[in-house]
Amino acid sequence: MSKEQSKKTETASRRKFLTSAAVATAGAATLGFPMIAKGQAGPISMRWQSTWPAKDIFHEYALDYAKKVNDMTGGDLRIEVLPAGSVVPAFGLLDAVSKGTLDGGHGVLVYHYGKQNALALWGSSPAYAMDANTLLSWHKYGGGKELLNKLYASIGANVVSFPYGPMPTQPLGWFKKPITKPDDFKGMKYRTVGISIDLFTGMGAAVNALPGGEIVPAIDRGLLDAAEFNNATSDRILGFPDVSKICMLQSYHQNGEQFEITFNKTKYDALPAKMQAIIANAVEAASADMSWKAINRYSQDYIELQTKDKVRFYKTPDSVLQKQLEIFDQVDKKKAAENPMWKEITESQKKYAERTVRWYLDTQVGARMAYNYYFGKKPAAKKA
Repeated sequence: MSKEQSKKTETASRRKFLTSAAVATAGAATLGFPMIAKGQAGPISMRWQSTWPAKDIFHEYALDYAKKVNDMTGGDLRIEVLPAGSVVPAFGLLDAVSKGTLDGGHGVLVYHYGKQNALALWGSSPAYAMDANTLLSWHKYGGGKELLNKLYASIGANVVSFPYGPMPTQPLGWFKKPITKPDDFKGMKYRTVGISIDLFTGMGAAVNALPGGEIVPAIDRGLLDAAEFNNATSDRILGFPDVSKICMLQSYHQNGEQFEITFNKTKYDALPAKMQAIIANAVEAASADMSWKAINRYSQDYIELQTKDKVRFYKTPDSVLQKQLEIFDQVDKKKAAENPMWKEITESQKKYAERTVRWYLDTQVGARMAYNYYFGKKPAAKKA
């Protein structure tokens, strides 16, 4: 090989080495970049608040949802949930999340009634015979989601909302003596929230809207004669049996309520699409889990309220239930005339309810006959 050929070979080898080294370096940089970026960014932290006292099972539901998200993201998103009053009062949650004072929260749409009364149609009404699960079906498949987005936009709320967690029919409430007729509400100092304020005002009560943690102290001080909150477990934890031994079951004032998970929209929109998908799917997982947990816990406390706390339960008379429907009908017409959004939402709900509730009533077998067959008292055997 000549000296010139040797020089060309050496130059080519050097070029090949430099090219290979450059490719290797670029490859290493490409592979290493996500790890470096991930390490620099770290997990995303969110500070939330619920609208519930720390001891209430509702706050437990909020913690359950946060844990699902934290687990499903592998810790890349960490939600910390504080109880009511830690940052803002319970009724101040929407403003705090919208402004970014809080990154998110757990509550109910009825608590925003003062911002736009149509928000309370997600649960604080007879819901045109829909139960909470059917109302959630309307929200997802019947146009409710789009209407809620429109409603929030109309009041400038910078939030992303996820209604979830169907609640069972709520009791009429806790009283000094059993309710026997509609007129028993006349002059009564009574606690409720949302559209139920208008409903019970129409029945003659003097209504005061209070968050959960303030109700029992108000009854104890004589500021309230009676009150409703939600369910056997919450009512027991909050101390209702300490101030009343009479609870009336069944009511139309909130027979289709559900919870609401909210995110600050600016922070939510900045999340990766994959994380947003996890959040949305975790809502539905938590919704099912909440309803199963509620069946288990509420039924246990229903028994213990009777056996340990000596509470007497009564069914609300049909005359009171009928009166509730009549009063709500009056409220409905008045609000629809004053508020175009109210009218648009209720028309959508009525259309969905007419079809779905008819199907449900015609299809679903009643539980009373089977329950009585298996657990009712058997007639004594006849003697031969």
